[in-house]
Amino acid sequence: MPSVTRSSSGSNVSQLSQPVPPSDAVFDYDLAIVGGGIVGTTLAAALKGSGLRVVVIEAQPQSIAVAKGQAYALHLSSSRIYQGIGVWDTIAPQVEYFTQVHLSDANCPNIVKFKHRDLQTPILGYVAEHRVLLTELLQFLETCDHVDWLCPAQVTATDYHRNGVEVHVTAGHHTAPSAEDINIPQRLWVKMVVAADGSRSQIRQQAGIKTQGWDYWQSCLVATIALEKSHNHIAYERFWPSGPFAILPIAKDRCRIVWTAPHEQAKALLDMEEDQFLALLQKRYGPQMGTLALVGQRFVFPAKWMHSRQYIAQGLALVGDAAHTCHPVGGQGLNLGIRDAAALAQVLQTAYQSGQNIGDVKVLQQYQRWRRRQNWLALGFTDILNRVFSNRWVGLVQGRHIGLRLLQWIAPLRIIALRFMAGLSGRSPNLAQQK
Repeated sequence: MPSVTRSSSGSNVSQLSQPVPPSDAVFDYDLAIVGGGIVGTTLAAALKGSGLRVVVIEAQPQSIAVAKGQAYALHLSSSRIYQGIGVWDTIAPQVEYFTQVHLSDANCPNIVKFKHRDLQTPILGYVAEHRVLLTELLQFLETCDHVDWLCPAQVTATDYHRNGVEVHVTAGHHTAPSAEDINIPQRLWVKMVVAADGSRSQIRQQAGIKTQGWDYWQSCLVATIALEKSHNHIAYERFWPSGPFAILPIAKDRCRIVWTAPHEQAKALLDMEEDQFLALLQKRYGPQMGTLALVGQRFVFPAKWMHSRQYIAQGLALVGDAAHTCHPVGGQGLNLGIRDAAALAQVLQTAYQSGQNIGDVKVLQQYQRWRRRQNWLALGFTDILNRVFSNRWVGLVQGRHIGLRLLQWIAPLRIIALRFMAGLSGRSPNLAQQK
């Protein structure tokens, strides 16, 4: 086995001086997770106690990765996975929760109110900042002897063999002048690779896995808003012909908005003077939280839909955005990736404990059968929801108003929809099972 040293971040870094011929391979690790974002670190954390040796390879320094300004709606299923891993108790005090979701269509008076008692739970979900989730996951991994960390480092090539994968690695670029030099191995020999490196996954592309998808005609403007009045732990999803408008409580006196509009309109909202933007926002937002103030900068990202034609190959599995991306309506994206990680961890641990080769395609097919169908349903749901509500066609307008009334009046239908949106329908990973 290679020797182990410590990086400037305190994580373990392994050194390998010479490549090992595939026929005589001595594995440095059981699996290499390429991508140290939330989904990749969730997978590494979920494998604690599995007996599997893991290396996480991340291109960005941790200080940059943690500093991203995103925030996410976190489903009940995701909070339960983190509870099962053992990291939720440190995350929970730093996130905001909501007990209701109000769903409406522009100026239609019918408002569907999803409430926590529909699921017989004290809350419906959470809103978590990126820095909180990733920081707590990284601190958790510091306590895990089974995980080593290569950062910043990049995978330049992956050579797949019947009995393992040779991973070619190069050092990344340090941005902090005080960062210490670390020794990055040129090659690692592992039983399998997990691609958690985002929607433009180089690992997926190197493996020749095709995707299908499209760019939407919309972009999403995101901003943080300070409130005059309490949000009362209510999240809002309001549909307009230009696109959905979401309000998510992110702190006691703040909310995060996701304002979806055609590209040119979204850019105009981004470039608009602050007072003019707030005047338009107040009309779209409503009076329920009083006068609004902008906190920090606005930013815009394009909405895209993508699904990989397969999630696996011999010695390879895709998770999170490397496998799928969807429209942000309904807050499905990150939550699907978290469930991918928990499901893959379960499949790998079961295979390892029964003496199987974790990189064997027959083992990995279990993960693909489990997650690809469930993700298809969620991705299809977001696409249909956005297309049905983001238009002015009279027939669809009337149909969706009828649909909202049915959800409002028929409790079992409302509960089915809510369970699906909260990630509680279909097969759940063992980590998400309530004890």
